[in-house]
Parts: sequence; structure tokens; C-alpha cells
Amino acid sequence: MVTKAKTGLSNKAAEALANQHGKGKIVALSAGVRLADRVNPLMVEAMKEKGIDVSTNRPKLLTKKMVEEADQVVTMGCSVEEVCPAPLIRDVVDWELEDPKGKSMQKVREIRDEIEQKVLALIAET
Repeated sequence: MVTKAKTGLSNKAAEALANQHGKGKIVALSAGVRLADRVNPLMVEAMKEKGIDVSTNRPKLLTKKMVEEADQVVTMGCSVEEVCPAPLIRDVVDWELEDPKGKSMQKVREIRDEIEQKVLALIAET
């Protein structure tokens, strides 16, 4: 799960949801193309509502090794105006998610729920 943003938002939620729902089927890792210092507190709270604690998760920088070892790379939303790793990666799927940075708690919940639906669909395909 890859994000272009440096705020550690969507990809941490996707990683946690994929690992929870996909136990025994998939292993998800998340990273960004720019490093953040922490996961957004609103996303931490939204994930707690789902019974998942991501408060100790720390954003990671995407590495070439991560990409090479991945069966599938999912980006959380890229645009040509910003840094986007998708053109450089094989088997990439872009979920085109809205960036939760600066959004209300209600909007962050909506994005979290959209991520969860996409994760469940991805797991069903494997």
C-alpha cells in the first residue's frame, strides 16, 4: 500500500485492514514516497473505532526492495502533479482515494470505510 503523501494516512489504514481481514491469505505492508513523522491522529481514532490500534505504527519510506518483493502494489491515489510511483512499478492498482489530510472526522471515517471495502474486494480476488 503506497501513498504519495507524507502524512501517513490512508496506507496505514489499508495495511492494518488488509492484515486483519486477510489473515492467512495476504500480508500487507505500507510505505510512502515521502516520509511522515507520524500517523494522522484522526486516522488513528477512526481505526480504533474498528478495533484496530495503529497508534504505534510509524510511516515507512518506500524502498526498491519492497516493490520487488510485492506481488501487487496498491497506491492510495496519485496525480501527475505530484510524486507518484505508479509509472515505475509493475502490477500497480491505484485506488484513487481522497486524501484525508485536513478533513473532518466524518470524512476520515468515510475514507476509512472506502479503504475497507477496497481491501475486502482485493482479498476476495486472491
